[in-house]
Amino acid sequence: MTTPPPGPNGILLLDKPQGPTSHTLVAMTRRALGTRKVGHAGTLDPMASGLMILGVGGATRLLTYFVGDDKEYFATVRLGVSTNTEDAEGELTATAPLGAVAAVTPERIEAAMAALRGPISQIPSSVSAIKVDGVRAYKRVRDGEEVKLAARAVTISELELLASRSELSGSTPALDLDVRVACSSGTYIRALARDLGDALGTGAHLTALRRSRVGDFGIADAVAPDVQDLGLRLLGPAAAALRRFPAFEATGQQAADLRNGKKLRVADGAEDGLLAAIDPEGSLIGIARASAGVLKTEFNMPTGTGS
Repeated sequence: MTTPPPGPNGILLLDKPQGPTSHTLVAMTRRALGTRKVGHAGTLDPMASGLMILGVGGATRLLTYFVGDDKEYFATVRLGVSTNTEDAEGELTATAPLGAVAAVTPERIEAAMAALRGPISQIPSSVSAIKVDGVRAYKRVRDGEEVKLAARAVTISELELLASRSELSGSTPALDLDVRVACSSGTYIRALARDLGDALGTGAHLTALRRSRVGDFGIADAVAPDVQDLGLRLLGPAAAALRRFPAFEATGQQAADLRNGKKLRVADGAEDGLLAAIDPEGSLIGIARASAGVLKTEFNMPTGTGS
């Protein structure tokens, strides 16, 4: 009986355009690569663009290690106008009092941003994908319910003003702020825009959002979802894992032992933590954890899929 050829396998870095949903792009990738086994390490809203990390084939097992990585965004926050979704796709709910936008100075912007840097308690947007009693918050809002979500701890490691410019939102004076945000996983940039507007007494909403980095993966390495020969753009499991973890270069016998679930003794003084276990051929054995001089894989790649 002939063994079927292995299917596509690796990490795909996509540059999502504005408009389509993340789930649409996953479906497009499945069709383009001819496989159902495609997962993602976090979605983007339809209005947002930028980096999405997809896992294909056995490499989907790596996604769990990328989901919680820090992220970087470039965003435009419009002061003076609030919407019910905290972004440009929602309905207008309030405009700033006369003169409120004009009273916003660079010094006040910096003071408001400074208060939002570091560990903060953030209330997610009511139209987020967080589940409330098993139902997505945004669906409850669409169904006419009032949704109040609990605050959660996030960290804004960097919040930088890049540019500002006066605008008109209809007949309402507004001020657009272009910002760069580096933050922990789970941060809602729409909620950050809302909180910045509240601090300045103007209200605000997000008009543009682009994700430029997830952990050690950057937008410069991403490809458009409709690029030709998408399968050739896959980053191999070993190369992807080595972007995230230090290498443990196994001998042939060590590779066999790790693949069989055995523990290895490692050199004295080796640091504890996660490692990308690589066999002598350069393939990823799996992700291993070193602890107290012992190394054991947390998961192994399926045979023949680690290159």
